[in-house]
Amino acid sequence: MTQQTTNDSEGLETLQETVEELGLHKIQRHIFLCADQTKPKCCSHEEGLASWNYLKRRLTELGLDQPSAEVPSCVFRTKANCLRVCCSGPILLVYPDGVWYNQATPSAIEEIIQHHLLNNQVVEEYFLATHPLPNVDSE
Repeated sequence: MTQQTTNDSEGLETLQETVEELGLHKIQRHIFLCADQTKPKCCSHEEGLASWNYLKRRLTELGLDQPSAEVPSCVFRTKANCLRVCCSGPILLVYPDGVWYNQATPSAIEEIIQHHLLNNQVVEEYFLATHPLPNVDSE
């Protein structure tokens, strides 16, 4: 086995371990939040980071960020540089639901967590648009 092949297989093993550790196969929802922008337009840099830090902390506190015996699914989060809705931010997007929220401040994020993530109810006060991912049936 060449050195390159050895490194490739070690990298794949590490990658698979990471996939398992993160619970990628158990993600129920994925949240994208416009925060830490290169050129802040929808909100100030500080507002975006405050919302991001709040989201991370609350998902961890509620045990939603990793699958467990009690909660076999999880909610993933991604800090996006820009979601291209450059006003009324921070902008937050929940997939696969395809629900877009504006003004996603820490207090709004708490409502979104409590109502949308935990109880499947869209928070109308911050609702911007909806476009769920298409349901693709495998043949």
